[in-house]
Formats: sequence, C-alpha cells, structure tokens
Amino acid sequence: MSPLLRRANAKKKPGERVVTLIGKPGCHLCDDARTVIEQVCIDTGASWEEKDITQDEALHRAYWEQIPVVLVDGEQHTFWRVDAGRLRRALGAA
Repeated sequence: MSPLLRRANAKKKPGERVVTLIGKPGCHLCDDARTVIEQVCIDTGASWEEKDITQDEALHRAYWEQIPVVLVDGEQHTFWRVDAGRLRRALGAA
C-alpha cells in the first residue's frame, strides 16, 4: 500500500471502514472468521461484506489457498485466522 493511501485510511473513522471476508460455503475457518468480523464490526461501527470465491473466478485464482481472507478497505489484512484485537487496531478502534 502506498504511504499516501495508508495515511488516508488512517484518517478514516471506524464507521467509514469496510471489512471484506473472502471465503466459500462449508469452510469452518470462514465461519470462525465471520463470527469475529461480525462482532468487531458491531463494536466499531465498521461495515462488512462477504464474497464467495466459488462465484468469482478472479477471487478464486487470487485467494483459493488462503481463505478465509480479510480485506480492510480493499487491502489484504490477514488470512486463515482473524485476531479481533488486530482487526480493531486496523480499523482504528483499539
């Protein structure tokens, strides 16, 4: 991420941030990630969305070995396991 974009994102309030969960149906790690993301977003006011790699070939090619993948404002934050504290800090809420 460029320094300018990083600075712009750092100035955003948690409620202006978007968390994206990239996963697939039947993935137990995705279920775990969803639970953490939902709670952190409720607590911080951030919005979140979910994308299914089985419905998007580009996402499948990019992330199939890493799911679940979590993006914050379109930039990869983590994969496989989601740490609630780290996600809160990324959202500027910790």
